[in-house]
Amino acid sequence: MRALFVCAFLAGLSAAPAPSHSQEAPIAPLPESEVLPQPLPPLSEPSAPASGDDEAASALDGLFAELRRERSPEAAERLAGRIEAHWLDSGSATVDLLMGWADAAAATQNEGAAFDLLEQVMVLSPDYAEAWNRRATLNYGLDRYGRSLADIEQTLIREPRHFGALMGLGAILETLGRDSDAAQAYGRVLEVYPSLRAAQDALARLSDAAEGRTL
Repeated sequence: MRALFVCAFLAGLSAAPAPSHSQEAPIAPLPESEVLPQPLPPLSEPSAPASGDDEAASALDGLFAELRRERSPEAAERLAGRIEAHWLDSGSATVDLLMGWADAAAATQNEGAAFDLLEQVMVLSPDYAEAWNRRATLNYGLDRYGRSLADIEQTLIREPRHFGALMGLGAILETLGRDSDAAQAYGRVLEVYPSLRAAQDALARLSDAAEGRTL
């Protein structure tokens, strides 16, 4: 069950219709309490893996290097799955247990319990990027875009190559009508995962929309 949540943004985006922000349906502003993140963190290697395991970090770096070179979508998807498995490994049995309970709560739409469990994880392991990513996904599902964006920012500070979080960032920015920022986020995805069709399609969609506005 846990693997289903790692890149939930990707699964949700593939099933959802493309964001729309036509003049007939203007985007509602975010509540003042929802704080938008600062500019995107630079695309770089994370400074300190949550597990503190240099060997695991080296293996992850190698997988990302392969992912950047791989042009077969099927082979790249397998590599992405191996990367997700690394992200899931917190290095703590307690954190892993809490994350599993959070998954179960989210799967039964008990969001309150899921939020509580994730916050416990953040207290125990504040540098564990996947906890922030999962809370971002929960907030996204509840249309709390500002909170989701803030959690995505924290995810990317800890793992700048997190393609699931970057896809979620692009989707939210696109929904909010910030197409230029959304395109930047999708472009960041393709820097680390060049064969990801969802990101390719999103950039093409934004390009087509921009051309339509200039005609």
